[in-house]
This record gives sequence, C-alpha cells and structure tokens, in this order.
Amino acid sequence: MSSAPSTPPALHELESEVMEEMWRQPEATVRDVLEALNRGPKQRAYTTIMTIMCRLWDKGLLTRERRGRTDVYRAILSREAYLQERAEAEVDAVVEEFGDLALSHFARQVNGLDPERLRRLRELTNDG
Repeated sequence: MSSAPSTPPALHELESEVMEEMWRQPEATVRDVLEALNRGPKQRAYTTIMTIMCRLWDKGLLTRERRGRTDVYRAILSREAYLQERAEAEVDAVVEEFGDLALSHFARQVNGLDPERLRRLRELTNDG
C-alpha cells in the first residue's frame, strides 16, 4: 500500500512505541528501532519489530525504501500532524454518534477551563 490514508489509523501499543521511535529520527531500519526499543526493560525480537514496521507501512504511516539488502523507513506524518488528524477524527466520530449531547459536554468542559488553558485552546483553534 504505502500511501497515506485520509485519516491515519489508531495505533496499538507496540505500533505506538515504534512510531514514537520513528518520530525521533528522520529515517531508521528495523535494527535501529529494535536497538532503541530494547534499551528499555522489555526485550523484543527482530521479527516482531519487522512485522510491526511492515504493518505501519501497509497502513500508510511509514515509507519504505530498499537500500541494498536493507529497508529504510520514514514516518509520513510528523507526530504533531498524526495527533492532530487522529484528534479530529475521534471528535468527529463522537459528534456524529452523540450529536448535540457531545457538543454540550464539550461546551461544559470548555467553560470549566482555567484562563491559561483557555487561551492556549483559542490559539489552537485559530491555527486550524
């Protein structure tokens, strides 16, 4: 597949860990990601990370380029762009399902925000 979907899919736990590592560097091989993740307490197998990265490529979240006998991956979206698109999709889904009830809940939440957070929220709204 390898083309970006209109709305990026939600990530499972290990997919999320792999994407966090991919967002830390401009490009990486399976071995690069494996070594970075295995610095933590949980050790993972090469084939596990390879499978996850192939799935992320299939989902349109990574590009893949063959260099010799090695595949080199890059994130298609920045972390910020991914989070923005996922947030929009999730809110749209909630509003679609619950309509005015969801909107009234959002309004109550906004009314309870402290002034600084409300200011930051207005800045985000003006950027979009």
